[in-house]
Amino acid sequence: MVMDRTMAKKFLFVLLINLFVLTSKAQTGGDNVYEFLNLTHSGLIASLGGTNVSLNTDNLNLAYHNPGLLNTGMEKSLALNYVNYFAGINYGLAMYSRSYPGVGNFAAGITYLNYGSFTEADASGTITGSFSASEYALSLIYSRVIDSLFTLGINFKPILSHLERYTSFGLAFDLGAAYHNRSGLFSAGLVIKNLGMEVTTYAGEPRQKLPFEIQAGLSQKLAHAPFRFSLTLRHLEKYDLTYQYNDTTSTNDYLQSSEFLENIMRHVLLGVELIPHKNFYLSAGYNYQRRKELKIDTKTSTVGFSWGFGINISWMSIEFGRATYHLAGSSNHFSLIIRPDKLYSRFRK
Repeated sequence: MVMDRTMAKKFLFVLLINLFVLTSKAQTGGDNVYEFLNLTHSGLIASLGGTNVSLNTDNLNLAYHNPGLLNTGMEKSLALNYVNYFAGINYGLAMYSRSYPGVGNFAAGITYLNYGSFTEADASGTITGSFSASEYALSLIYSRVIDSLFTLGINFKPILSHLERYTSFGLAFDLGAAYHNRSGLFSAGLVIKNLGMEVTTYAGEPRQKLPFEIQAGLSQKLAHAPFRFSLTLRHLEKYDLTYQYNDTTSTNDYLQSSEFLENIMRHVLLGVELIPHKNFYLSAGYNYQRRKELKIDTKTSTVGFSWGFGINISWMSIEFGRATYHLAGSSNHFSLIIRPDKLYSRFRK
């Protein structure tokens, strides 16, 4: 059973309305509450540059980045993710999915960010104890097939942030769409992320904006070679992603062209997978904006690059991804996707 065309048109209309209303007020990193919603959990996604909204596979972790990618191939999958971040910070994601013919695909999960323990002191510097800080968000995902090639999805995310004795609660939505051609070699995706609001603030201050973002991407697998390439575009709601905005006008065509290309490239993530066998892959990615903002000119190293690998068997997939942020260190992403029903069937034989 597929969604009728009238319902599909209404859904797309809602997407466009939200797009035009919110793009004029969109902000990038550092200006918003609940920035942890944009962290990458999956080893595969981390290795491809940090996000991907277009891959047409049965990897349940993809549904977190684009709810339109949730499909029947993810039925009864359990995804467990852990990230060893910086300065004792760690975060993760756990998610499970079910599909019901004629109804749609469902997934539920929880993501957390643990900042660790902090020393507490009064105004004079006297240590009075310690405190902790953490943030959580539920993911309640639903997707439905429009036709055999096109899927729409939504992710509802209640959010709880606890920083020392202060607490904030919010609500967010992701709206996504996914397409793949009949051969399965080409796929595309579009997602509008973090629509919503901060319901209660930390200490009665004015409400802050959520990290709203629009992303789109394309993935192409070669028919006669073991490669798949991905292009992902971030922050389509905003042209200038440089830290310091250039408000001056230049009469030099070369400078204007350079500034234009610089801004375009800051939206771009590039990823490639080498898949010599269905049970194994190697992957690599490049995040231009991360490299430009975090590199040190005297030693650029591999800042902005990422890599990883994965092993797949019938009832389990293991992923590892490593992303280099700066010379001080990298983040390590570990993912385990289990299919309990297939594991149970294996032991019964």
